[in-house]
Amino acid sequence: MKFSCPQQTLAKALNVVSKAITNRTTIPILKGILLETENDQLILTASDLELSIETKIDVTTSQNGSLVVSAKLFSDIVRKLPNGMVEVEEKENNRIIIRCLSSEFTIVGQPADEFPNTGEIEEHNSIRMEKELFRDMVRRTSFAASVDESKGIIQGVLIDIGEELLQMVALDGYRMAITREHVRSDDARRIIISARILNEVNKVITDSDSEEDMDIVLDQKKAMFLTGDTKIVVRMLEGQFIDFKNVIPKEYKTRIKVSRGDFSESIERASLLARDGKNNLIRMTVGDNTMTITSRSEEGNVKEEIAIAREGDGLEIGFNSKYLLDVMKVVSNDEIYMEFNSSVSPCMVKPVEGDSFEYLVLPVRISN
Repeated sequence: MKFSCPQQTLAKALNVVSKAITNRTTIPILKGILLETENDQLILTASDLELSIETKIDVTTSQNGSLVVSAKLFSDIVRKLPNGMVEVEEKENNRIIIRCLSSEFTIVGQPADEFPNTGEIEEHNSIRMEKELFRDMVRRTSFAASVDESKGIIQGVLIDIGEELLQMVALDGYRMAITREHVRSDDARRIIISARILNEVNKVITDSDSEEDMDIVLDQKKAMFLTGDTKIVVRMLEGQFIDFKNVIPKEYKTRIKVSRGDFSESIERASLLARDGKNNLIRMTVGDNTMTITSRSEEGNVKEEIAIAREGDGLEIGFNSKYLLDVMKVVSNDEIYMEFNSSVSPCMVKPVEGDSFEYLVLPVRISN
């Protein structure tokens, strides 16, 4: 194997595939990146067996070949090289020489045949959607999935694909996030992907220079995301997702319309004095035309008032301020609805128009 290409081009490609490298693996070969040259293209592949990323760049090839190099060492070397043409040449005994201007490194690689097959996907159905739309749906949903891997299926995001509607759902036992967008699909499918992996997919899509829409190709156990010259293959989680539709309250006794910006800023200020170790507790009192938000600690207390439009009864309820702020950070609407039934039942956050999202947040019991 022998090829040359600009340093910045190689460094960017390494940054993309390195997102599939994990320090948690006990398999040495998975700490490497597979380099393959073919027809003046360099194919770079990395995998942790759950997430595999492959990307291609144009290079000048004088000899085809393949080798696995240490992801960290090779990436560090390329990143530190001067901005010029990099020449990579494979030598005997799996050694590789890296040259750029006056710099030269020799490192030891591993045989390419030891690298696991990341697996071709047997296409069953596919979806084409805008990259920005997919990224936004993941951003508005994945934060609500459990970060505890022992929790099983709820560490994942449910992607519910209808023929004309795509829903993403995540929950962790304290809150739930649902986002919806109109997307055409060949047929209906429900898949579950780890929120951690989906967030890595989002980073790769963000780094992609391709302006084209992305394709999602599915088989029974894997999903493949295609954007430009990059292919991402992820393993789905197996199991039955919680019946989220039965968790959503069918009615409400109190509904308020509030400015998302005003509400978010008030929650942020009130959370400065929310008691440490006490669920970041804030208290919300819903009046006729105003909502009062308070919190207290040994260091002091705070009181915030914001204007609202109320339907139904008044209410006093407590929340973990972090869970409310997490929702406000991903909602861009100027105004939102908040719906309540009692001081111990979940709050629903919805758009004033349409049904593009629903967020459910459980309250914290408060003493009178």
